Amino acid sequence: MTPGANRALVLIGPMGAGKTSVGRRVARALDLPFVDTDKLIVRDHGPIPEVFAAHGEPHFRALERAAVAEALAEGGVVALGGGAILDADTRADLGAHRVVLLTVAPHIVAGRIQADSRPLVAGDDPVGRWQRIFLERRALYEDLADITFDTSSGPLATIVADVVAWAQSESPTEENA
Repeated sequence: MTPGANRALVLIGPMGAGKTSVGRRVARALDLPFVDTDKLIVRDHGPIPEVFAAHGEPHFRALERAAVAEALAEGGVVALGGGAILDADTRADLGAHRVVLLTVAPHIVAGRIQADSRPLVAGDDPVGRWQRIFLERRALYEDLADITFDTSSGPLATIVADVVAWAQSESPTEENA
């Protein structure tokens, strides 16, 4: 295996930014496997709202850390849950990978987040909660990102094409390796 051959293309960003939708399509375009760390948690431990309710956020974050480590080890395209970057070990691990930050405007995310399936924004004013969480995490996202794409407008296909073009420009070819 050539150096960097297992470097993942990692999508980070707030809830509702489109990490799963964009990631799945980017992986298909690049002919790479796709992993969503939230899906790994659900596969192994059940629905995230139930994990939160039964065991609390610290337990969820430990499960999330394990899912992130598993996904990064596999390579391909990896979509992280919005809070995965809170873990110092995850932040350190991301330094070995290509990191794309997806952002979204608050007025757009309102139509994307479902309070009943996202424990951190459940209750009154989910968009206000989302904004507070995003502001708390924004500096971490920006520090970790190699590039940022906003998913607030334009066709999803355009965002995917832009991410793919960037990823291809960042990948060594066989001739250059």
